[in-house]
Amino acid sequence: MSSNTPGPALSVVMPAYNERDGVGPAIAEIRRVLAAGAIEAKLIVVTDGSRDGTAEAASSAGARMLRHRSNRGYGAALKSGIAAAGHEFVAIIDADGTYPAGYLPEMLAKLATADMVVGARTKGKVHIPLARRPAKWVLNKLANYLTGAHIADLNSGLRLFRRTAAMQYFPLLPDQFSFTTTITLAMHCDKFAVVYVPIEYRERSGRSKIVPWDAASFLVLILRTAMLFRPLRVFLPVVLLCLLYGVVKMSVDFTHQPNISASALLAFMSALLVLLIGMLGDALATRLGRLNPNAVLSVQTGDMVEHLEPDAAGKHER
Repeated sequence: MSSNTPGPALSVVMPAYNERDGVGPAIAEIRRVLAAGAIEAKLIVVTDGSRDGTAEAASSAGARMLRHRSNRGYGAALKSGIAAAGHEFVAIIDADGTYPAGYLPEMLAKLATADMVVGARTKGKVHIPLARRPAKWVLNKLANYLTGAHIADLNSGLRLFRRTAAMQYFPLLPDQFSFTTTITLAMHCDKFAVVYVPIEYRERSGRSKIVPWDAASFLVLILRTAMLFRPLRVFLPVVLLCLLYGVVKMSVDFTHQPNISASALLAFMSALLVLLIGMLGDALATRLGRLNPNAVLSVQTGDMVEHLEPDAAGKHER
């Protein structure tokens, strides 16, 4: 994007909790990038109960300030900032300097044909601790299965989206770090146009606020979100396991006696009951999805090209 061509307006939301050392440089980098791209933008920093001078550092850097009196969580800070955003296009980025702001213009351009553009941490040097990578790989594979989509980065903290598309999920979005995971799953399940842009991921300045046992919380969250949007993808594996056990147990029973054991019958009954519960959940999810008009229509993606019939094309040319 040329420096003399104004781009679409953008609101940048930055949640911050005790990030005094990182928030100032992060704001300065964002301002440089947006000014170089001639992008009209408003920068909103939400200090989530910080006690180390984060608010003062962000205010001196020229950002609009929103304050939580207490630490309500990463997701709560994002929701406050998104609600206060004045533009339809909203970007979120962390205050610790790990996400390069230089990708914002490219991602904003792609948002013209998408509902959400996610910075996927797959390019060049990615400073994700080795201890977290196995859990992230497992959770990402599970999310891919449950949504039926390829998710390049499940919980990236750098993303742009349309404000109206995100705010419809506010009642479902948690107040903690799982905000990004939930909105990724929800928008994929509702067939919104989600695009991934490979980005680098810098080494964090300061101490991370994510702890190892958060992986269990992410697992529960993924399953819970799947129950809301794609319940059959959770229930069907359970049904198949019950049926498999019942068939194996029945085969063993027939080799020893002409009767079917109670455990085999219980497995078959359990499979039937779980299947019926899953079908009921799927019917409710489908019905609720139809009541949401935003889940049906999204923007026209870049890979969709209008096709005109030969006659119609000739009339159009005339």
